[in-house]
Amino acid sequence: MSFTISAAPRGQLSEIRDIYNEVIRNTTAVFSDVEVTLENREAWFDAKRTAGFPVLAAIDPSGVVGFGTFGEFRSWPGYRYSVEHSVHVRTDCRGRGIGRSLVQALLQEAARMQKHVMIAGIDAQNVTSVALHEKLGFQVVGELKEVGFKFGRWLDLKLMQRLI
Repeated sequence: MSFTISAAPRGQLSEIRDIYNEVIRNTTAVFSDVEVTLENREAWFDAKRTAGFPVLAAIDPSGVVGFGTFGEFRSWPGYRYSVEHSVHVRTDCRGRGIGRSLVQALLQEAARMQKHVMIAGIDAQNVTSVALHEKLGFQVVGELKEVGFKFGRWLDLKLMQRLI
């Protein structure tokens, strides 16, 4: 089934929240165990828009099947050309190229905004995400040991980057 990628409509934030909460509940893609509310996603969405950062949604006939965004890597002025992205795909739609398409669309948005580097922070054991990023030209630049804790175990964070 095909999908399209465009600016996320505010009216579909409940679907984005549901995807994000499933990721929080069942994966280590997000180092958090606190689910988010619709109000939280609305504030997040508004903050992204106010800062000029994109929130993209992949949509098929069933609704939102994935979303992606990026934001500041760090808040100091010297980092203004670097961004860190986040992409999540609905569990029943993984493996269809949605995540890849969202990262590619975010790279295009970052280029349009004259950003220089895109950074990914990935659970070091998430070999699927690491491989996807490598295929898209990201390189591993470091690994932070045991910086996260979830599901009763310590998690390492692999840092990857791609020049835009």
